[in-house]
Amino acid sequence: SKLIFERILSWYGRIYGLGTTALRYFNAAGATAAHGEDHHPESHLIPLVMQVAEGRRAEVTIFGNDYPTPDGTCIRDYVHVLDLAQAHLLALQSDVNGSFNLGSGSGHSVREVIETVRRVTGRPLAVVEAPRRPGDPPRLVSDSQAARRVLGWQPAYDDLERIVDSAWRWRCRFPGGYAG
Repeated sequence: SKLIFERILSWYGRIYGLGTTALRYFNAAGATAAHGEDHHPESHLIPLVMQVAEGRRAEVTIFGNDYPTPDGTCIRDYVHVLDLAQAHLLALQSDVNGSFNLGSGSGHSVREVIETVRRVTGRPLAVVEAPRRPGDPPRLVSDSQAARRVLGWQPAYDDLERIVDSAWRWRCRFPGGYAG
């Protein structure tokens, strides 16, 4: 559906002369001092692992440990929300049209994310392994070279530890999320 909508925007641009820029997020993560992730129900890996560190969830589940990756778990690309905001500003200031992937360009496995949360929080994390979920690809990592080259975008928070640390700091500051 996203690809089809990008095509519609392109056609609309050709017909009516309206330029568009589509920014394709990979896994948005991290937080600012005032804003963080607070979904109900939560489905994103980093906040789920942090809920275990907080004692709000008993365990984190690894879905699949037999993928063709170095540690057998899925690899995903995480991009900090402030880097996404910067990409939006650059796109708004540009007269470039097109679609751009936004990600760090490097992936981290589920186990690496869990270990990073464990290191940043200093808390024990219970982990349970379960079978693969249908449709989960082994590796999804962005190629953000076009955004870097054309928009001049350069992620400032392209290190998983910095992303996790910013999210943890927000959670410590707002342990009840936005509800309190």
